[in-house]
Amino acid sequence: MFSLIGTLLVGLVVGLLARALKPGDDKLGWIMTSLLGVAGSFLATYVGVAMGWYQQGEAAGWIASIVGAIVLLVLYGMIRSKS
Repeated sequence: MFSLIGTLLVGLVVGLLARALKPGDDKLGWIMTSLLGVAGSFLATYVGVAMGWYQQGEAAGWIASIVGAIVLLVLYGMIRSKS
């Protein structure tokens, strides 16, 4: 239970930092910001394992998680601008 709460809190911090570092007007609420951070961490972990930077089961670091969240924000902005 505490692991899930910790993951969501870290995701919220990562999402907030990613939104602060990427310029633009992203209208996301607290829940979507937290999910963005968690998804960015998962993306960074997946890419890191695929590239051989992390071992299987090892989580990505803070910087990689923020970069993953920024990548997701850019993709979200591209999809939103086309519709």
